[in-house]
Amino acid sequence: MVFATVVNVSAQVNAIPMLNGTNFKVWKENVEIILGCMDLDLPLRTERPTATTKNPNTDKIEKWDRFNRMSLMIMKRSISETFRGSITESTNAKKFLKEIEQYKTESAHLAFTSQNKRRREIRILQKEHPSRRK
Repeated sequence: MVFATVVNVSAQVNAIPMLNGTNFKVWKENVEIILGCMDLDLPLRTERPTATTKNPNTDKIEKWDRFNRMSLMIMKRSISETFRGSITESTNAKKFLKEIEQYKTESAHLAFTSQNKRRREIRILQKEHPSRRK
């Protein structure tokens, strides 16, 4: 029965598309669904429990830490090497997901700004050299 579970986990993890910078929305949905189905999404839904003198929360902290490590491994496994090098390393799954989303948003903004700048340059050149218009 353990082998069937390992195969199932592997199949679920392999179902997550490789994040390449253009498919963030689909990737994030798949990650959240898979982690939820595997019951590993605790670090995405809650903050790490804290220990107090009255309540050490040892079991809760150990469970959260394990799920956090597993979530990070699964997410990092589904990110291409090129894209992963552009993202800040994190030890918190929720923060890591937010950093990826922020990077994606900033990259999209830079690409949009770059495209608009190029269009303006083309318009200026066309005005300066009307004979080069196509």
